[in-house]
Amino acid sequence: MRKFVDERGWRWDVIVGRESWGSLYALFIPGAGVTAQPRQALLDAVSLQAANEAIDTMHMQELRRLFERSEPKETG
Repeated sequence: MRKFVDERGWRWDVIVGRESWGSLYALFIPGAGVTAQPRQALLDAVSLQAANEAIDTMHMQELRRLFERSEPKETG
């Protein structure tokens, strides 16, 4: 899991999630006090391990670009 702070100063936890059909996503989970809904961005990874390694080794600028292209994740 990574920590990320967006341009508004909101804190997010970044984890990898998998959809039922196998696609891997970076999930941005709002931190304490952040009222935004979770966000997701499709990852170009062939395995859960590769996706976790990609998130863990991303430079902050890459993580910021990933967040910028993320979309709200539908919940419920």
